[in-house]
This record gives sequence, structure tokens and C-alpha cells, in this order.
Amino acid sequence: MSDRVNQFVVAMGGAPAPGVNPYVQLLPIAAVFAIFYFIILLPTKQKQKKLDAFLAALKVGDRVVTTGGIYGSVTKVGDESVQLQVANNVRIEVAKASIGGYQGQEQLAEGNS
Repeated sequence: MSDRVNQFVVAMGGAPAPGVNPYVQLLPIAAVFAIFYFIILLPTKQKQKKLDAFLAALKVGDRVVTTGGIYGSVTKVGDESVQLQVANNVRIEVAKASIGGYQGQEQLAEGNS
């Protein structure tokens, strides 16, 4: 039984080629990780940095749209929330993170809708 298992393991794994540097075998894995980083992680980091800068620069009077699609004008900015005037004498308070961008421009944050 043990002899059969050994034959199976050798057949599945194969013998390493003589004279092949083990670091060369790691190159495809490193290439996949590099592609993953440059195509997915780096643009996501840059977009998050841009969104953080936008949220930090919010000021009273900015006309914004939330990720839920509510349009309004900023009347008060807090640490975690923003007060929006959506109509005459109608003000709502929303989380700062729910602000998607300025009105009329491409949204920086992804919306739920």
C-alpha cells in the first residue's frame, strides 16, 4: 500500500528539472501578485485618497449629491456628519461618508443605487 502511495505522489508532483533555479519557479507567482497590485489595489488606494481629500475639503455652501441620490447644499459640516439643505427650510443630517461628490460632476464614491 505504501509503495502505491509513493508512486502516486511521485507521479502527481513530478521530479524537479535538474539545474533549474528554485527562484525562477517563483517568477510566475510574483508576476500575478504584481499584476493584481497594479490593476486592482493601486487604483483603489488612489480613489480612496481622492475621496478622503474631497470629504476633508467640504465647506458650507458646497452643492453636493449623496450616494443615495439626495441633492443639497451644505449648511453645516461636523466631524462625522454633514447638514444638507434640500429645500426651503428643509435640512437633513447625513453621514459625511455618504457624500458622493459635487453636483454636476462625476461621483467619487460608489452609490447604492
